Amino acid sequence: MSEIKHKTGFIILITLVATIGGFLFGFDSGVINGTVDGLKQAFNSDSVVTGFNVASMLLGCAVGAFFAGAMADKMGRRTILIISAVFFTVSAWGSGIANGSVEFIIYRVLGGLAVGAASVLAPAYISEVTPAKYRGTLSSIQQIAIITGLFMAFLSNYVIAHYAGKSTAMFAWGFEAWRWMFWIELFPAVIFFFALLFIPESPRFLAASGKKEKALSVLRMLMGDDAPAKLAEIEASLATAHHRPTLTDIIDRKYGIRPLVWVGVGLASFQQLVGINVVFYYGAVLWQSAGFSENDALLINVLSGAVSIAACVVATVLIDRIGRKPLLMVGSIGMAIALGVMAVIFATAAVQDGGALKLVGKSGLIALIAANLYVIFFNVSWGPVMWVMLGEMFPNQIRGSGLAVSGLSQWTTNFAITMTFPIMLTSVGLGGAYGFYAVCSFISIFFIVRFVKETKGIELEDMQG
Repeated sequence: MSEIKHKTGFIILITLVATIGGFLFGFDSGVINGTVDGLKQAFNSDSVVTGFNVASMLLGCAVGAFFAGAMADKMGRRTILIISAVFFTVSAWGSGIANGSVEFIIYRVLGGLAVGAASVLAPAYISEVTPAKYRGTLSSIQQIAIITGLFMAFLSNYVIAHYAGKSTAMFAWGFEAWRWMFWIELFPAVIFFFALLFIPESPRFLAASGKKEKALSVLRMLMGDDAPAKLAEIEASLATAHHRPTLTDIIDRKYGIRPLVWVGVGLASFQQLVGINVVFYYGAVLWQSAGFSENDALLINVLSGAVSIAACVVATVLIDRIGRKPLLMVGSIGMAIALGVMAVIFATAAVQDGGALKLVGKSGLIALIAANLYVIFFNVSWGPVMWVMLGEMFPNQIRGSGLAVSGLSQWTTNFAITMTFPIMLTSVGLGGAYGFYAVCSFISIFFIVRFVKETKGIELEDMQG
């Protein structure tokens, strides 16, 4: 019994190290939320350029997610995560020292490469070092880490802006508050780099690379005397391919790419089409558009972050008990309703001089409740479950390639949603924008019913597709 506890403890420890990548993913995504006004003033940019400043990281994310999967099949999951830790550090520093949009975009794209890599490889690594019976629980910790990163970004943004007076004011050592918002990320980025040096490489990658002895050594750390049997299962699952994993393994003559990969693309895309990152990236702008002050808007972001963490904890408890597919269904239905309510409220809100919305009576409270219910439904379902499923649903031979294509789809859709939100805000308004996201949530219900298969409790070596 003591040996089992020791192995479980080790698995939990290396899982927590991997999820620091998720924390940085969340922090790097959320920190931009409080810096929009600072970027406008510092770079004298209009709404289109500001939108690209905000969304530029997502281009790096798409590239990082796509190439990380293929590179991880050649260099290893841990190695690519170490490289991403270096990129996180450089990006955090550079984004804060930037004096123009071009320089800022370069550093943000570099950070995007790190976020993209971490987004697909952290859940893949966790799936490959954890047993099936609690793989979903441990993998979903990644989403808790992402939301915790978002929450800490919102919290640090709020605290810095509060003490500075506003995001564009001087905070310390002659630098504006918005610059310090980026520099805070240096601390977790450096911790991530050094922590990665002490965890083992994925045994499934080592086996696929022909490094049998190293794979066996890592498996002994994870499961003791059961290691040889597990290594035999891994090798058997790889034997039918007769070559190391490559991107071409996902090609299908009839469908272009394997149907299972199309499902991964659908999961990744719908997670963004429901509009969640509009709340993450533009939360402060959104609530200011609804009549709240900058300070109150940043505080609402903190509230949403705390609610998100609680919802992710619920998902962690439920995912290995009731399964992935039921959680996705509940999430899609709940989001469609909450988004529909928000769409109606914002579409019927009064417009003040200057074009700002004014929520009168109880409409402001209802909008706030609906927004947080939307966040809850997302983070108890699509938030963690999509990443868990992408990390586990592909067979060993195509896991890296499947993640690459799905990750590219996720971040490309993320970029499109983020880039178009300011345009939608000025054309169809908040009501029209949320109406679109509500429709996408509704459509996702039918996607789940028709195409998504349950993966709860299935060993990675038994995944088909």
